[in-house]
Amino acid sequence: MNTPVIGVLALQGDVREHLIALAAADAVARPVRRPEELAEVDGLVLPGGESTTISKLAVLFGVMEPLRARVRDGMPVYGTCAGMIMLADKILDPRSGQETVGGIDMIVRRNAFGRQNESFEAAVDVRGVAGDPVEGVFIRAPWVESVGADAEVLAEHDGHIVAVRQGNALATSFHPELTGDHRVHALFVDMVRANAAPESL
Repeated sequence: MNTPVIGVLALQGDVREHLIALAAADAVARPVRRPEELAEVDGLVLPGGESTTISKLAVLFGVMEPLRARVRDGMPVYGTCAGMIMLADKILDPRSGQETVGGIDMIVRRNAFGRQNESFEAAVDVRGVAGDPVEGVFIRAPWVESVGADAEVLAEHDGHIVAVRQGNALATSFHPELTGDHRVHALFVDMVRANAAPESL
């Protein structure tokens, strides 16, 4: 598969920026809102936004259970900020009624880096991303309190885990889609290609 089709969950959050970043990383990028659209993609990005709102809308649009099933079956998925929270098996301080997709054995703390007016940028060394550090944009960002044995820590900032991978699931606390640096998205596109490779043999 040379050009994978990758969706962006388009219920709330910075969907457009992810679509642009994925296209720049040589993927066909599509918004996904409904189960039938999810069925047509090779991988999916869960964008930043408000994790509680995204969770409730995913249930409302009937996409939560199909998404969980596809993640369990190994579909590559990448979550940024709120998307990281959605991929956590456990949230330390969930809002009432908040659900996650799961997929990464990690415990995440919501809004751990502070409120909106405490947003910041920082250079982050991300394992698997060659070259200079990635410029991380942290906006009401979570951090990872702890990971299980199967989860690999890819990056830390100020002593806190901010990027994790487990199998075909990738998550970052920060927003690479806001910087014009598409290397993290390229890493994810490569994950999607690698996942699809056995089918093409």
